[in-house]
Amino acid sequence: MILTTTETIPGKEVTSILGVCRGSTVRARNFGRDFMAGLKNIVGGEIEEYTRLQAESREQAMERMIADAEKLGADAIINIRLTTAMIMQGTAEILAYGTAVKLR
Repeated sequence: MILTTTETIPGKEVTSILGVCRGSTVRARNFGRDFMAGLKNIVGGEIEEYTRLQAESREQAMERMIADAEKLGADAIINIRLTTAMIMQGTAEILAYGTAVKLR
């Protein structure tokens, strides 16, 4: 599966657009991470617990988007985008989406 944020893939021709593919995950903070983040907030610096949580969430959303594209029979996903939205206090959704296409 070829993944790209661009509209085209060098050396390949898009023969058909299969539709939008998407994958999302909703994650909540937990007490352990919040406690460590609170301590880090006092002294400053990167809050590594949240950085890891966000990275894991992005990967899961991407994996789900790829699975959705595979169901459509795609060879590639173009125009990939990632968004995030707060669902409720301490809870966020990460959404990965793009256009599933067939290539020649």
